[in-house]
Amino acid sequence: MKYGKSHLRKKFLLQRKKRYLYKEKPNFSKIFKLIKKHFEKKRIVIAGYYPSSYEMNILSFLSEAAKKKHKIVLPVIKSSNQMSYKPWIFKFPLYVNKYGILEPESVKKEIIPDFVMVPLVAFDNQLNRIGYGKGYYDRSLRKIRKNKKKTIFLGIAYSFQKCKRIPINKHDFKLDYIFTERGIISSNK
Repeated sequence: MKYGKSHLRKKFLLQRKKRYLYKEKPNFSKIFKLIKKHFEKKRIVIAGYYPSSYEMNILSFLSEAAKKKHKIVLPVIKSSNQMSYKPWIFKFPLYVNKYGILEPESVKKEIIPDFVMVPLVAFDNQLNRIGYGKGYYDRSLRKIRKNKKKTIFLGIAYSFQKCKRIPINKHDFKLDYIFTERGIISSNK
């Protein structure tokens, strides 16, 4: 492998920052179709994220999902290496965590989601991802998969964040799909 994760992370974070204002508008109806495919008419728990650092803004999707009576949860950092999901009612106040990321009040109970939207720095066609390097999502997603086998994991990125090949190790969590402004990438499983 020519470049390691830290090099790729720096490269794609810079690229995302530079290209953020010149992006196509995403069509979130494709995500609703994906949810319907896996969960039929069932109302589910959707884990989103509050966008920061030039991540794709999914707030309009979360608002629409809440209107469709899906329960919305957001990630909360529990400790130095643990993350869980807490309920959030759209437009209710959020609090800034130690990384400067907005999250719901952490006193409410944890919820295991049915559908997880994962922000990422870079991805490849094999549905591997590079995150921010702390492993919060890898650990959290692995724990969710262990407790709720049918959960669907969807990476969220812009098409320009696609990398030819992501170096992986045993701690990395492979996603089920990647959503970009150009559509949904799957492993065809």
